[in-house]
Formats: sequence, C-alpha cells, structure tokens
Amino acid sequence: MNSAAFRVTNTGQLAIPESTATVRAYEIAAEYTSPALLHHSVRAYLWAAALARQERIEFDPELLWVAAMFHDVGLVEAFDNHRLAFEEAGGHLAKVFAAGLGWSPHRRTRLHEIIVRHMWPSVESDADPEGHLLERSTGIDISGREIDTLTTELRGEILARWPRLRLAEEFTNCFQDQAARKPHTSAATALANGLATRLITNRLEHHHPHAQKQTTTTRG
Repeated sequence: MNSAAFRVTNTGQLAIPESTATVRAYEIAAEYTSPALLHHSVRAYLWAAALARQERIEFDPELLWVAAMFHDVGLVEAFDNHRLAFEEAGGHLAKVFAAGLGWSPHRRTRLHEIIVRHMWPSVESDADPEGHLLERSTGIDISGREIDTLTTELRGEILARWPRLRLAEEFTNCFQDQAARKPHTSAATALANGLATRLITNRLEHHHPHAQKQTTTTRG
C-alpha cells in the first residue's frame, strides 16, 4: 500500500495514514470482507477525516483508520459471534489484532470502544473524538445522515475511487441475518428503525461521480 495510491482528493489532501498497523488492518479487511464492505470501511474513515478537518476536531488517524477497517468485520462469517452483537465481536477481534502489534492495553481498549460506539445514537467528541467521528461517518455512508456537511466535489471524488457497489443490498442482508439470530442486538434495532429504507434512499446510492464530472466539464 503506498500513500500516493490512497490520496483520494486534491482538495485538502485527505490522505490515508500509513503505518504497519494501518497497512495490516487494510490487508485483513480486504481478505475477509467483500469489496462493498471494504469500500464502505475506507469511506467511513475518509468521511470522518473530512468532518474532523471541517470542524477542527483533533483525532488519532492511525487509531481511527484501524477502527474503521474492523468496525464491520463482525458481520462476516469467519468472525460472526453467535451471541454478541457484531460490533462487539469486531471490537474484540480488533483488540487481538492490536495486541499482536504491541499496542498498549489502553490503546487496545480505546480501539474496542470506538468500534462498539459506532452503533450508538451519538458519541461526545470531547470524550471520544474517534468514536464521535466514526459514528457520524458511518451514519453518512449508511443512512445519508449529515450528507450535506460534505461538499459535492468531495463526495464525487471519494465515490469515484471507492464506489458503493452493492452495499445497500449486502448490508441489509447482513443485518437481517444478525437480527434473525440475535434479536436483542443493535442490528435488529437498526432494522426496526428503518435501516433498509434509509440505505436505498441514501443520496450516495444515486450519486454518479463520472457522469457529474462529464457534465461539469462540458458546461460553458
């Protein structure tokens, strides 16, 4: 993974942090999650970084990136837990991953907290800036919440590099499976609150960056 390939926009230079942890986390996500879930995880980091830049929220890029890579890993068969919510399962897996890299117990716990909290209704930025950013960024990518906080240009550039593919269908299926087997968990609550509808009506699902670019360049 080289940083040049992961530089998504020339407006503000939103770049993915590069370290042993971030590269290995991406490799794990790429190996075990589908292309749609992988792209969602990358976009979750990028939307979060964009929010942080706009609102001047200080955060730990490496910690947030690793959390983004693992936040949905608990949805895949290899790491699905038959009792725990998927975010709890993913958080525990991330802690094990981080321990193997020599992260301190405190940093491993923070990683777990961020992943679990992305399914909370809200997270205070002062108490947990990374959790706050991931909760909001996943809300943008899944539900379209706060989408207008991001410029059309930024949305187009990121979607061109990391397209949504069949995210709406795949994510809904994952949550339906989780809810059927674990009706007490956050996945079931999200479905009951209209997740499937929010996914298919999310404006990001209907954003066509290439068409937009062509239209823009032919004007005037």
